Amino acid sequence: MADYVFGVDVGGTTVKMGLFDISGKLLDKWEIPTRTENAGEAILPDIAASVEEKCKEKGIEKSAVAGIGIGVPGPVDSKGVVHKCANLGWGEFNVNEALSKLTGLKVKTGNDANVAALGEMWLGGGKGYDSIVMVTLGTGVGGGIILDGQILTGSMGSGGEIGHIHVQDGETEKCGCGNYGCLEEYASATGIVRLANREIAASEGEATVLKAGECSAKDVWDAVKAGDALAIRVAEKFGEYLGKGLAVIAAVVDPEAFVIGGGVSKAGDVLLPYIEKNYQPVAFHACRNVKFVLATLGNDAGIYGSAKLVLS
Repeated sequence: MADYVFGVDVGGTTVKMGLFDISGKLLDKWEIPTRTENAGEAILPDIAASVEEKCKEKGIEKSAVAGIGIGVPGPVDSKGVVHKCANLGWGEFNVNEALSKLTGLKVKTGNDANVAALGEMWLGGGKGYDSIVMVTLGTGVGGGIILDGQILTGSMGSGGEIGHIHVQDGETEKCGCGNYGCLEEYASATGIVRLANREIAASEGEATVLKAGECSAKDVWDAVKAGDALAIRVAEKFGEYLGKGLAVIAAVVDPEAFVIGGGVSKAGDVLLPYIEKNYQPVAFHACRNVKFVLATLGNDAGIYGSAKLVLS
């Protein structure tokens, strides 16, 4: 019987790796560089070599390893086929088969945001729920949808791309995806800064600690906590976009909880009321009892969720 499982979270700069027992206890974690040169051809061999090295270090036989779960920054279908990971230089190929061939172990692959959601549901902020939507507020807005304990991947692995829901007509600045008016343009860290700069420009002379072109999302939330009136208006607009966007999602997937993570979530509990009060008035009546909670696993959510992929 297997006693161990590896969780791997591939980022554009580093690959985070974790060794777990099958109960979910993290036994060791480490990082290796993500070598993206030559279309990322070294990434999987590097992961395989690191797994081999860790097994030798810990005296673990491969027969005691349930497998390797891996999260990657791009669409992944249910068979483990990635459909282009631009940040890694990858095109389309089957990661499950490729890494399994290198290691001799069972491999399961998922989108990084989806596996982070799975990790939070397993042992993080979403523990105790079977159906959640993970909302990752970072440079962009990512998402992962778990229904009855299973990741909703979609036909091309793009299920959960909630940052690209259209929420605003008439937007003149382009989203990173090429469209205009996406949720990501207002609810991400860069989106919050965009809202702040626009509010500052429209409120000439108003006293505020925020400075146009110089403030960060953290500065905005620090100012909200300090009672800065302009910052509070920015928080209201952020909450309106995100709260209404999540109400749309709830009407489709009906989750038990929204788990809010990513760098912006470090602002803490101050975030949640702005989201929830804008969610409640427009949510379908059967979806109004949804819980809003903060993620708790931080940067480790990906390795936890990748490990859970194998154990699910």
